[in-house]
Amino acid sequence: MSDRKYPLERVRNIGIIAHIDAGKTTTTERILYLTKRTHKIGNIDEGTTVMDWMEQEKARGITITSAATSAYWNGHHLNIIDTPGHVDFTAEVERSLRVLDGGVVVFDGVAGVEAQSETVWRQASRYGVPRICFINKMDRTGANYERTLGMIAERLKAKYLPLQIPIGCAETFRGNCDLLDFKCYGMDNSPEEPVETFDLPAAEKERAVKFRNMMIERLAEEDDEVMEAYLAGEELPIEKLKAAIRRVCLANKAIPNSFLFSDLTCPVNNCISPKSSGRCFLK
Repeated sequence: MSDRKYPLERVRNIGIIAHIDAGKTTTTERILYLTKRTHKIGNIDEGTTVMDWMEQEKARGITITSAATSAYWNGHHLNIIDTPGHVDFTAEVERSLRVLDGGVVVFDGVAGVEAQSETVWRQASRYGVPRICFINKMDRTGANYERTLGMIAERLKAKYLPLQIPIGCAETFRGNCDLLDFKCYGMDNSPEEPVETFDLPAAEKERAVKFRNMMIERLAEEDDEVMEAYLAGEELPIEKLKAAIRRVCLANKAIPNSFLFSDLTCPVNNCISPKSSGRCFLK
């Protein structure tokens, strides 16, 4: 009998991939902190990150070689691989993609899809890696969710599946709204503190309904169960919608877009919790 603490079916290899400076390493550090893998969030500028361990990486403030670490969440063992974003180290990304169960593609909410974003996207497509998108830095001046989605569709030729929308942006950024149940989540400060929740502002209701309808319609285009319910005018329960999101994501039929936060306040509770819509790689 195996003495493994986590059976293989509950082990996931998840890669963080993106253009340079999109926030891959900072996001990874936040995940490690909120899963209690580390007791302090590493800082790139101070050279204290877990993932950038080489002296050259600490000095230059960029990831040069892929680094792997583990985290544990809701009965799953996560092997997290932080990859370089600089074009000179593309081979490192290619090497990592071969072993991934799924990839989190980080986009700068201000810059949108950048040159290396396109390169790593093509690499992931070549190896058939299922992906979800993390639109980052929504608290920065110039951040634009809709523009980034448009760039994903136009430049990456991907069918995006909106799962969350931001509430505010730049200096008014407050958090996000989960389109499955319209619950809104704010910033997450520590592993011990519950995620802040708040009611969907009345001014955002019409926009949230529009994006939710888009999500349902795109799911219906790719999933038979959702299509049958859609044509019959029925409302599918949230758990069935989540299962459909997982199916289309793993089949690379659509790319869930979620996790709309500042990289310094990325709430792992929303990123990998089974209570969230962003649960494509965990089950």
